[in-house]
Amino acid sequence: MSSQAAGNQTASGAADDYSDWYLDEPQDGQELPAEGAVPSCHPSVLSGLLHTCLAVLSVLVLLLLAVLMRRRQLRPSCRHGGPRLPSPVDFLAGDMTWTVPAAVFMVLFSSLCLLLPAEDALPFLTLASFPSGGTRGRGGPWKILALLYYPALYYPLAACATVRHGAAHLLGSMLSWAHFGVQVWQRAECPQTPQIHKYYSLLASLPLLLGLGFLSLWYPVQLVRSVRRRPGAGSEGLQSSYSEDYLRTLLCRKKLASSSRASKHGFLSRAWVSYRNYIYTPQRGFRLPLKLVLSATLTGSAIYQVALLLLVGVVPTIQRMREGITTDICYLLAGFGILLSEDKQEVVGLVKYYLWALEACYISALVLSCSLTFLMLIRSLVTHRANLQALHRGAALDLGPLPQHPHPSRQAIVCWMSFSAYHTAFTCLGLLVQQIIFFLGTTILAFLVFMPVLHGRNLLLLRHLESSWPFWLTLSLAVILQNTAAHWVFLETHHGRPELTNRRVLYAVTFFLFPINVLVGAMVVAWRVLLSALYNAIHLGQMDLSLMPPRAAALDPGYYTYCSFLKIEASQSHPATTAFCTLLLRTRQPWRPQDGLRRGEEEEGMQLLQTKDPAARGVGPRARQGRARWGLAYTLLHNPALQAFRKPALSGT
Repeated sequence: MSSQAAGNQTASGAADDYSDWYLDEPQDGQELPAEGAVPSCHPSVLSGLLHTCLAVLSVLVLLLLAVLMRRRQLRPSCRHGGPRLPSPVDFLAGDMTWTVPAAVFMVLFSSLCLLLPAEDALPFLTLASFPSGGTRGRGGPWKILALLYYPALYYPLAACATVRHGAAHLLGSMLSWAHFGVQVWQRAECPQTPQIHKYYSLLASLPLLLGLGFLSLWYPVQLVRSVRRRPGAGSEGLQSSYSEDYLRTLLCRKKLASSSRASKHGFLSRAWVSYRNYIYTPQRGFRLPLKLVLSATLTGSAIYQVALLLLVGVVPTIQRMREGITTDICYLLAGFGILLSEDKQEVVGLVKYYLWALEACYISALVLSCSLTFLMLIRSLVTHRANLQALHRGAALDLGPLPQHPHPSRQAIVCWMSFSAYHTAFTCLGLLVQQIIFFLGTTILAFLVFMPVLHGRNLLLLRHLESSWPFWLTLSLAVILQNTAAHWVFLETHHGRPELTNRRVLYAVTFFLFPINVLVGAMVVAWRVLLSALYNAIHLGQMDLSLMPPRAAALDPGYYTYCSFLKIEASQSHPATTAFCTLLLRTRQPWRPQDGLRRGEEEEGMQLLQTKDPAARGVGPRARQGRARWGLAYTLLHNPALQAFRKPALSGT
């Protein structure tokens, strides 16, 4: 009995010991969260419900804007038509404010970036019930629908600014506050998410919050201004301000050129001119088109989003790897035949040090990539301005084998529509390619050059160079010998002109050095490939520069899109044409206020168009016709590209 009791006690003790082995195992089929993992957040209000309310509110605002647009029609016959949807952005309007479109596009792009790691492509689908554990809104088709849902969601937010009415500003204020409040509510309740990194969603939504916060302040300010503005004082008086400033600067360019020529003396002046040639600075009398401003804004947002994704997706992983290194790494390295040291603790320290160096190389490459992309963006703005100014003057740019006529074509319109989107995509891909190339380059330099030299171990590259020094010495001596002989032996100066001499020796040296020059050529080919890859990687995000030879520039889709975009902008939103039409309308309507060009800053012809003398205005239709013809001749003289838009040229006579 005692032995049986002892056996039972031993069995029960063993059972107790075995039961301790499963204390950390999941119970009832539940999985334990990994160490450092962020649990799922359960907000007080479902995200799908909030997005449903925002979608309904956006539809109501859009319908109210359509009704408002119908009531504001100037022609009585238009009142009998159906409601008109307002335009979200007046892309070709020269005096359209760029802040609201830039903010809306930044919000839209940030929402699309947050869509990549999101579990639900369409948030309101979480309210629907899917049978047998469906994937809800995580599939590919739902992602495609989300690419159309977010532009439709933010369409009314942008359209409220184009109506230019107090009621539209009120609707924009309500809608922007609703969007901003929902985003702040969601980030405050769930600042951490399990996707990619716990703070990735919060950091990636900063441009979104910035854009919505700006809109929530801009619309109330415009509402207050519209209320304080006297009735009948619309925005018509401001529609031609930019075109008139451009024309005033164009007519006064001689005076400005003479004053600037007198000030171009001294080192600081020359340095300032060189700085303006490479870094974009605002120029008086010229404004970049809205499309280019949107492209620059989206490029900045793309740099931030891609850099954030590359940073939080790799660096925390390397840090966790470095923290988890133990002495077991010695056996792993020994399996590959790598023996760093006999001391295991020293091996652990070396591996952690190498991982720290790898992390430093990655961050350095990321900083270098972002800096170069940003500098190329600023340099591109200078090129855009120079090209547009040349096209406004009627100059023919060397833009490749493209049609030179200014008429818009089907392909040019498609290129104009997709310019900003292409530029954003090129920036994202260019930054990614630069990061890969720079990371590989810095890693090779760090692990093969700097660290071996500093620590005096693992001198693989230096040992290879030491063993192959006769090869490199022969190539160096061959290059030095040829350059020295070309300078001192094969060239002589007679009467101030260099002439070829000692041709017999030249032929002999060329023959004997042919095998060595083949090896030198192989090194030059490798250097050429490296430089070409580096140059194309740096300029991959630029659309104003073709990455192909001039003869094949038309095969570069980015450069072709850029050239077609310039043609559309120059033909459809020429500021001189807008100013000329405004002046002609003012001569036809003398009762309109003259808030434009001031006298004394233009030439004689523009003074005739701008005169305030009632006698000069009322001398008859022949005088008005003469002034109109003079204005037409003056505009065509300074803008030859506009001759193709005249009626005889369009009719082919």
